[in-house]
Amino acid sequence: MGCHMELSAFFQVHPRVAIAFSGGVDSAYLLYAAVNYGAKVHAYYAKSAFQPQFELDDAKRLAEQLGVALTVIEVDVLRCSQIRANSVDRCYFCKKMLFAKILEQAAADGYDILLDGTNASDDPGDRPGMRALKELSIRSPLRECGLSKEEIRRRAREAGLFTWNKPAYACLSTRIPTGEPITKEKLERTERAENFLFSLGFTAFRIRMSGTAAKLQIPASQMEKVLKNRVRIVRELKQYYSAVTLDLEARNE
Repeated sequence: MGCHMELSAFFQVHPRVAIAFSGGVDSAYLLYAAVNYGAKVHAYYAKSAFQPQFELDDAKRLAEQLGVALTVIEVDVLRCSQIRANSVDRCYFCKKMLFAKILEQAAADGYDILLDGTNASDDPGDRPGMRALKELSIRSPLRECGLSKEEIRRRAREAGLFTWNKPAYACLSTRIPTGEPITKEKLERTERAENFLFSLGFTAFRIRMSGTAAKLQIPASQMEKVLKNRVRIVRELKQYYSAVTLDLEARNE
């Protein structure tokens, strides 16, 4: 897919933008590019029970490094019954709710265009969230300019952004099987358990709920490390789950 437009040209046409900023690789690079190409930019972070604390910490740190104003908007996603029910299109309802809140705040602050970090590698087929972006007229310059995830990581690294090698992160609700109701307690349990594995040095893993048990999905290169730390992991995670199991099908790094 050839580049329809260079990012620099996009920000010439749109010199005053609001950016939905998650603290991840893509929106971080988009924020950097906006600043780099001279746009006046304001970042908005939608804080909900689905985002772990480290995402907000990263967002604040990067906004500060780039000298960008960051507004944190609290959104009670579990107030919405369609999101709580955890149906197959939960992501659509959630994105719609988060982005509607950001749009409202951005408009009040005088911004009439909202951007997000969707890139050219994101597959619209399996992303109900993209439908929400389209309905709300959110622009995705990285996607419009044909920038792949790989290219964004490369550019972010060259720009010296600490987010360049952050693993892809799906929100906490993805750890709960579709169709099983989402509760704040399940999300908090997941976050605490995953924080513990992070503290042991694990990366790019997931702790999914399987009934009341935890199912650890770990990259192949870290499987041995799980067994070395087996006793500690079981002791910690049994506070939150009835059993701790290891998925022998390795996760992609």
